[in-house]
Amino acid sequence: MKNSFRHMAVAKSDLGFRLVVSCLLLLITDCQSAQGHFNKHVALFIFGDSLFDPGNNNYINTNPNFQAKFWPYGESYFNPPSGRFSNGRLIPDFIAEFAGLPLIPAYLDPLYHNKEFGYGANFASGGSGALVETNGGLVIDLKTQLQYFSDLEKRFRKNLGDVKAKQLLSNAVYLFSCGINDYASLLRNNQSSHHHQQYVEMVIGNLTDVFKEIHEKGGRKIGMTMIPQLGCLPIARAQQPCNTCYEEFNTIASLHNRALSKKMKEMTKQFEGFMFANYDHSTALSKRMKNPSKYGFKVGDSGCCGSGPLRGLYSCGGKRGIRKFELCDNPDDYLFFDSAHPSEAACRQFAELFWKGDSKVTSPYNLKAFF
Repeated sequence: MKNSFRHMAVAKSDLGFRLVVSCLLLLITDCQSAQGHFNKHVALFIFGDSLFDPGNNNYINTNPNFQAKFWPYGESYFNPPSGRFSNGRLIPDFIAEFAGLPLIPAYLDPLYHNKEFGYGANFASGGSGALVETNGGLVIDLKTQLQYFSDLEKRFRKNLGDVKAKQLLSNAVYLFSCGINDYASLLRNNQSSHHHQQYVEMVIGNLTDVFKEIHEKGGRKIGMTMIPQLGCLPIARAQQPCNTCYEEFNTIASLHNRALSKKMKEMTKQFEGFMFANYDHSTALSKRMKNPSKYGFKVGDSGCCGSGPLRGLYSCGGKRGIRKFELCDNPDDYLFFDSAHPSEAACRQFAELFWKGDSKVTSPYNLKAFF
């Protein structure tokens, strides 16, 4: 009997030893997976305005003009509303999906304060521009967004070491949507047309300064959304006689897009490894406004949510000074969800063009080539 107990004790000891070894092996594997987690995909870092903002403005001291954290925003996908300026997902959300990434979180979301942001981070802020003065004090300007990215870069270097951090940053893709609010501010201040060219140069200068700093930190691949024909958005047309396009706004948008395209081509020659994907959002949006049915929409010139002519008054949700607003039955029928922002259905189409469009719409690379 004693021998029997001895054999049982040895067997249990051997089993325990094997369990400990197995657990240690699992822990080692998990640690290696955690370290390798940053090397097995391309991270996505997002900067810009309300076309890209996933809800950062929920966490700053601002007002409802620069927020979308209330119904009916998000009604088609997010419950409760996430703070995205649409009925559902935005262009970067679909880009992340196409790249096999999860939704990239808002950098200021408290739920992610202790996270690694290994898949990337979204710094965009509705109402922001390339200039610090644009809606100053109410939004996160591009310079501050870059500072947030710099803080995150330091965290990567601390947690991963310089080599792995450099690899993550050089493999990453950096998306931008910026400039619309700068020019809206310009026209609100009734600046003369003589001043427009100088103003465009200031906006482009600030943008390219950010590109250069990202390049210095190791970034190489930039995706840029050209700004649309702003004067034909419902919010602009609603204020025009007979709801026609505001052509001065369109002229400035064209000046910006030509100047930025030229500057980015110059940067490919000046900075080692610099590559860019210029998405012609202006043409893509204009085509759908002129011929919505060709692209699966029933309405291309007015918003699903808003009030006044073309539902072009910025009143969606009733929290921006105008309490009464109209809401369509099916946002997917509309190119625009509110007076200025595309519907989720439109965002998916635009993201597909950005992702895999030919050289007529996204050049010299599309985003798929970067992942």
